This record gives sequence, structure tokens and C-alpha cells, in this order.
Amino acid sequence: MAKESMKAREVKRAKLVAKYAAKRAALKKIVNTGSPEEAYEAARKLQSIPKNANPIRLHNRCKLTGRPRGYMRQFGISRIQFREMASAGLIPGVKKSSW
Repeated sequence: MAKESMKAREVKRAKLVAKYAAKRAALKKIVNTGSPEEAYEAARKLQSIPKNANPIRLHNRCKLTGRPRGYMRQFGISRIQFREMASAGLIPGVKKSSW
């Protein structure tokens, strides 16, 4: 299990990303297409936005354990939890293969 503080940090980052998404997009557009003076000013404003508002800083975590690695995007859980749940028959439409 991941530390509760790590899970909370990810939730906090997700909220920041959602809060600043529109503002970041508008400033990025000005930086890429505006005149040099406008682009410079937009870049300065972009730097004043918190670093954790950048979507790159988000990291997928298992919904059950908080494990950051081996995340299966389709199910939202780690590979370990997926294997245990699939073996127990808790995931609809998934069964252990054999040939």
C-alpha cells in the first residue's frame, strides 16, 4: 500500500490541473502564436502558475492500493490487484487463459 500522503498529493495535483487547465491553454496558445512581446508576457504569466498545475506531473495510481507502477489504464488498478481480482472472478468478462 502506498502512503496516504502520496495518494493525497496526487489528488491535490489533479485538482490543480483541473483548476488551471483553461488558463494554461490560453497562455500556451498566445506563447505559440502571438507576437514576440505578447508571447514574452504570456510566458511570464505561465511561469507564475504553480508547477503542479502542469498535467505532465500527474501519475496514474492504482485505485485500491495506490501503487504507482504496473498501472492498467483500462481497469484503473495495478497489475497485481488485477491478477488477484481476475483469479477470484471479480472482474466481469476476464478469465484466466489456458491452452
